[in-house]
Amino acid sequence: MGLTARLVTAAMAGIVAWPALAQSPAFPTRPLRAVVSIAPGGGMDTISRAMAQKLGENLGQTVVIDNRPGAGGNIAMEIAAGSAPDGHNLLIISATSVIFPVLYKARFDVLRDFAPVSQISAQGYVAVVIPSVPARNIVELVQHLKANPGKINYASSGIGSPIHLSAELFSAATGTRMTHVPYKGISPAYTDMLAGQIEMSFPAIVSSLPLIRSGKLRALAVTLPKRSPVVPELPTIVEAGVPGVVVVNWYGLLAPLNTPPWIIERLSRGVAASMNHAEVVKRLLADGSDAATSTPEEFRKHIAEERDKWTRVIRNANIRVQQQ
Repeated sequence: MGLTARLVTAAMAGIVAWPALAQSPAFPTRPLRAVVSIAPGGGMDTISRAMAQKLGENLGQTVVIDNRPGAGGNIAMEIAAGSAPDGHNLLIISATSVIFPVLYKARFDVLRDFAPVSQISAQGYVAVVIPSVPARNIVELVQHLKANPGKINYASSGIGSPIHLSAELFSAATGTRMTHVPYKGISPAYTDMLAGQIEMSFPAIVSSLPLIRSGKLRALAVTLPKRSPVVPELPTIVEAGVPGVVVVNWYGLLAPLNTPPWIIERLSRGVAASMNHAEVVKRLLADGSDAATSTPEEFRKHIAEERDKWTRVIRNANIRVQQQ
């Protein structure tokens, strides 16, 4: 090819390449906002802020946490869904964002109204009993429950909470029957357990750890798919002999629907780099959580699987609540 031909080819390449560059403007161009459906404080807020700080460093812009609690997460969802789909507006959700629409009438659907970006973290629950219960492992607990059908009380942090559904999943898998006692949060449930009025529960590992370490509660197994680094001495429920009982509380990041795919991908890569940073991993472990990131496609699949799983549990257990 002669010099003239090469110059023409190069010029044409430049003409073809320019529109592609024009379609990918700089991002981000200003601070990002991540809406969280709970008030400041607590595990979800702590993890959200850890992610936001490191993600901001990776993107070169501040990520501001905007706490908007209330209405079962609908307030946060409404704000995020109505925001511009330009990548600067985000929503942080938990596993309950998938569960609650199955129980309550909801205006928003996580998969219909938002674009999944990445999972952020994962934490497990633990089967605990009070010391008077004659069970030191899961097999003995199942035997005790079968010998006392409906007589053993278990506490949860509310109807439809992951703790409630963990117990129902366990009950279905073992063919046992327990009596559910819902509370407004796990703290008052602990009070009644320590008083001997409630025999067992499936609380988050991190919240129950002080009571387990002090001997006030006996831990039998965790709900995670593998042992927890926080309590490595405890087997998983599956490992202890009950297949199918795996429950993970997770947090994840969404963007408004129609956010450009290339921005979603960049955000997803930024989250992965942020959550796997040694400083963030250490901070999460202190909170009883693990970093758990994913591609947008993997997160979408995870959300769909979680919704299908809990829909089955809720319907099989005939769980009903009063509409909000």
